Amino acid sequence: VMDDESHPKTLYVGNLSRDVTEILILQLFTQIGPCKSCKMITEHTSNDPYCFVEFFEHRDAAAALAAMNGRKILGKEVKVNWATTPSSQKKDTSNHFHVFVGDLSPEITTEDVKAAFAPFGKISDARVVKDMTTGKSKGYGFVSFYNKLDAENAILNMGGQWLGGRQIRTNWATRKPPAPKSSQDNGSKQLRFDDVVTQSSPQNCTVYCGGIQSGLTEHLMRQTFSPFGQIMEIRVFPEKGYSFIRFSSHDSAAHAIVSVNGTVIEGHIVKCFWGKETPDMAKNPQQQQQQQQQQQQYGQYVTNGWQVPSYSMYSQTWNQQGFGNASTEVWTSLQHLLLF
Repeated sequence: VMDDESHPKTLYVGNLSRDVTEILILQLFTQIGPCKSCKMITEHTSNDPYCFVEFFEHRDAAAALAAMNGRKILGKEVKVNWATTPSSQKKDTSNHFHVFVGDLSPEITTEDVKAAFAPFGKISDARVVKDMTTGKSKGYGFVSFYNKLDAENAILNMGGQWLGGRQIRTNWATRKPPAPKSSQDNGSKQLRFDDVVTQSSPQNCTVYCGGIQSGLTEHLMRQTFSPFGQIMEIRVFPEKGYSFIRFSSHDSAAHAIVSVNGTVIEGHIVKCFWGKETPDMAKNPQQQQQQQQQQQQYGQYVTNGWQVPSYSMYSQTWNQQGFGNASTEVWTSLQHLLLF
């Protein structure tokens, strides 16, 4: 059963210990939200078992993804991701080496990209990213190699090469670059994790949540945001209708933004985006220094240490190269369930 693309409800859970059962997976995942089904796949004798968990609600699935990816179940760290369409379920390429290919001419197809990169080694996957509505190329894509050395060579040798009428850019693929948001977008459109996670620095763990004109309390915010990770601090400004929620990790904050933005709380449609952390909230002196330097660049000091994001931030694309895979620290309150 395929989910509607923008609100998927099915998770892939891989790298399982052979002793894990469907019942155990359901016991763990229903702690986060009601599950519809769990299907265990064990037919490949050489590979580790994996399973698909389907939730009733997208936001529960998103919370489970944030909470469970990288956790140990029966001593093995599990990989959790959105389940993909049946055609690509056949091979798990998550541990292959992914190359980002940018500045593609509009007429360049997946086949062209494959052909251009084939000389460097065995390719496990390649695709040019298309716009869902128009079906046109977005001008970038990805190529995955089985072998790290092949990927390195491809990045070194293909950067600046001509493909069609343009010189292409290559780099390690960290996150997909955010899609530019159209100016009339009021922010209630479903945001995508891959876009949101790159729209603020990896040190930023703070979510701005606005639009709750009445009934805003710290308790309400804790209830709303605790499924997405460990909360370090909450500040509410009830008379202004907004609050700031600081998580222990950047990824938790990004999951929270994606899942809560545009939902209805206390009868109000809420807007979520990155809040701006000020130096006094940084976790160590070196980070404080970085943040102070950043702040001098922005020249924006703020009363009471918090700043409401301007919505022009939606259109700001971060330099794709600046981000490695930020390590995900995940929520600890499920730990007692996982230590068998």
